[in-house]
Amino acid sequence: MKQPHDSKIGWQMVKRNLDKLNILTADKGYDWWLLRQRLRTEGVKPVIKHREFGWHGVANNFLQDDTIYHQRSNAESTFFALRRKYGEIVRARTWFGQFRELVLKCAVRNIELSVSHS
Repeated sequence: MKQPHDSKIGWQMVKRNLDKLNILTADKGYDWWLLRQRLRTEGVKPVIKHREFGWHGVANNFLQDDTIYHQRSNAESTFFALRRKYGEIVRARTWFGQFRELVLKCAVRNIELSVSHS
C-alpha cells in the first residue's frame, strides 16, 4: 500500500485552517490518538468515532454528542454530489494538487447551484 492511512494525513489536511476550526467531525477512519491530541492542543474539539476493538471504543462512542457528529453528513452529501457530477478521478499527483482540484470542483458546483437558483 503506497498511500498513508487517512488518520495519518488527517493532521496534514486540517493544519492549514486551524485558526478557523472549533470542532472537527470525522468517521472512524481518522481514529488516531495523536491526531486527537494535536487537535486538542490547538483548541479544536475532535468529534471522531472510535474504532470498536473493545469496551473502550464502544464507551467513547456512546459518550459522543450525536447531533454534532451527524453534521458531517452535510459534507458527505457534498462529496457524493461532486463524485456523481464530476467523477471520482483526481488527476493531480501531489497532495496539494489534489486538494486544489477538489476545491475547484467545489467552487464550480457552488457557481452552478447559484446560477440554477437565480
